[in-house]
Amino acid sequence: MIASDTVARWQSAAPFWVSYLLIPLAWFSAIHGGWAVLLLPLVTWYLFSALDGLAGLNLENADPSTPEEDLEWYKALTIIWVPVQFATVFTLIWYVSGTDHLSALEKLLMFFGVGVITGTIGINYSHELMHQKSRLERSLADILLAMVLYSHFRSEHLLVHHRYVGTPRDPVTARYNEGFYRFYPRVLHQSLVSAFRAEAARLARRDLPWTNTANPFWKYWVLQAAMLILAYALGGWTGVGLLLLQAGVAIWQLELVNYVEHYGLTRKHLGEGTYEHVQPRHSWNAAQKVSNWLLINLQRHSDHHYKPDRRFPLLQTHASDVAPQLPYGYPLMTVAAMAPPLWRRVMNPRVRRWRAMYYPEITDWKPYNEMTLPLPR
Repeated sequence: MIASDTVARWQSAAPFWVSYLLIPLAWFSAIHGGWAVLLLPLVTWYLFSALDGLAGLNLENADPSTPEEDLEWYKALTIIWVPVQFATVFTLIWYVSGTDHLSALEKLLMFFGVGVITGTIGINYSHELMHQKSRLERSLADILLAMVLYSHFRSEHLLVHHRYVGTPRDPVTARYNEGFYRFYPRVLHQSLVSAFRAEAARLARRDLPWTNTANPFWKYWVLQAAMLILAYALGGWTGVGLLLLQAGVAIWQLELVNYVEHYGLTRKHLGEGTYEHVQPRHSWNAAQKVSNWLLINLQRHSDHHYKPDRRFPLLQTHASDVAPQLPYGYPLMTVAAMAPPLWRRVMNPRVRRWRAMYYPEITDWKPYNEMTLPLPR
């Protein structure tokens, strides 16, 4: 009975382990070179989008009261990924820096693909881990984020985004009609500043200065420095350049997803700096089956904001009359986001329908479009 239960649990979790297939693909790309260096982005963006079209939607919901012991294979998925990604990134830095069968362009394209993995999978898994109560899982989230030199994402996401989503105080809520190329530089700056200020304010409430060692930014800086030093030790300045390249691509992948998740969706201002509570209608969702396997149900984003510490297999999908739905999964929608005219043609009518459906009483949307409403208290 115990063995059969274990097998059943593994079979349930197995589709979500599809991300691990990208690791041997990365090594095939590095060893083979040539056209193979394009495989990682092509598979991650386009193959999974094509498979979404074939597999359709998954509208089933797991029992949210499922006990922790029944989720062992789901938990293992995100925990094991950390040493796997660490070994992959730094072994590839050593290998690619020293090989002579790859041209400079092939090396750059190779680590562009590595950045697609560390952004699409690694940062996403860090997001799952940082929301858990276990100190081990939170520490593993920090290691994943340090590998892409974006450690402050944990502070920004937990202390700023979840509290202020859909309001002018949340940097990563994309404004209506704001193209990705305006959003991206804005969010890079504002997210770092807001994360640092949030941690400083948290310390100030304990009568401690920001320089206190309790400020996680000290840990962030040490971990990131260690990653850079290790890259230099393995590959010299070429190794540092490759690490920086994959980090830049990973950050870009993260912010593309952030852009998609809340584009144009704002919480109603109730007056005097107060806003309605976060509702399922304040996040874009996608029920595409295969991309939800790849992204461990990140596309069930409304439920994540409702229950941030709910593990990914228990996240619930919502009907279209409860939460707005994207026409395609995140992989294809992030590609569309990089073409602002196409994005606006696809998404702006959906935002306008969303407004008419949930907020017919609001006649002047200009303050919401420009996010010029009073800051939340």
